[in-house]
Amino acid sequence: MKIIPIGVWGGYPNKNEATSAFLIEQDGFRCLVDCGSGVLAAVQNYTELRELDAVIISHYHPDHIADIGVLQHAAMVGMQLKEWETPLLIYAHDKDQEEFKKLSYKGVTEGRAIQAAEILKLGPWQVSFCETVHPVYCLAMKFTANGKSVVFTADTSWKDELIDFSKGTDLLVAESNLYEKYLGIIQGHLSGSQAGELAERAGAKRLLLTHLPQYGELDEILHAAKSSYPGEADFAVIGKSYEI
Repeated sequence: MKIIPIGVWGGYPNKNEATSAFLIEQDGFRCLVDCGSGVLAAVQNYTELRELDAVIISHYHPDHIADIGVLQHAAMVGMQLKEWETPLLIYAHDKDQEEFKKLSYKGVTEGRAIQAAEILKLGPWQVSFCETVHPVYCLAMKFTANGKSVVFTADTSWKDELIDFSKGTDLLVAESNLYEKYLGIIQGHLSGSQAGELAERAGAKRLLLTHLPQYGELDEILHAAKSSYPGEADFAVIGKSYEI
């Protein structure tokens, strides 16, 4: 299983970059996790768009879905040129019916509903979900295959259920949008120390931090994560390939 960070920013992208998104690959199957601002341009550094087999969306905030519309245009052009033979499947929850319906577009993309209580068979993976604590309904996700797993927390405040959900994962990709001084002030996100605590209590083998703020000294977030997690922790590096 190979995981490539496409973007690492929360809220909006830094200049010439993209919001938090990941390309996950195994056995020739490619899935894009979230598709926010700047993601469609950035992901083409690592794959042809027609080689995407699926997209999965954690929630409907713009920094996670802003590029869905232009992805649909790409799919439409690809099908007109007969380079894409089947609709691209986009998986997301259907708690927001208005947004969910937009995922299906002119036969070139098809929205498929995911549920927290269900396990999705997607390519080589079993994908399970956990509802997070965020201003809108949002799902963390775990991809598992051949005894290996990666967990994406998506956007969330602290939630004890995420400990069991992430138990023993090979790679925990945790949002860490908050500096410690904003704990209790800004809701819906984790701080570096909380991301580290989650990794420690879950027994994760490695921690990657994402959904980063564009302000302040980011090293403070990494230092806070390492203060509560003794394992290998770092910021997700755009374009780097993490294999588990």
